[in-house]
Amino acid sequence: MKKFIKNWLPSIAIAIVLSLFIRTYVAEAMHIPTGSMIPTLQINDRVVVEKFPWETEIKHGDMVVFHPPVKGEEDNRYVKRLIGLPGDKILIKDGELYRNDEKLDEPYLNERMTYNFGPIMVPEDSYFFLGDNRNMSLDGHLWDVPFVKKDKLIGKVMFNIPWHYISQ
Repeated sequence: MKKFIKNWLPSIAIAIVLSLFIRTYVAEAMHIPTGSMIPTLQINDRVVVEKFPWETEIKHGDMVVFHPPVKGEEDNRYVKRLIGLPGDKILIKDGELYRNDEKLDEPYLNERMTYNFGPIMVPEDSYFFLGDNRNMSLDGHLWDVPFVKKDKLIGKVMFNIPWHYISQ
């Protein structure tokens, strides 16, 4: 037993430290608990999130994980689609999304929005997010403060592992 500990303990300790470092600062697999991103992400899917938001360029259309500006939910993690960057004007009218007065084509949606919202201007160091299941998503159009501050971003979704692959 002493030989085992002497030979393997340093390797095991290094593996644990590296694993914790990677999960905390580099990348992490996260579980999707709700249907707010259907049809793109299904309930129980897993996403791999790159956790370098300060070094990764995020752009319109990216799926991003963040801590929401929702009372009682601040410690939870939400995944939504990035709709508005700082300085963008956002408007939802007659079931269509407009950014900077241009109507967006959103092929990832199953249905049109049944609500109107805005216009709003995304402030500096903030972002505006919506779920892909727009009519059933607790997202920026429903929050008291519709914007997520830059320091609340966790990371960008790099890829999805569908639930049916995990469950087999």
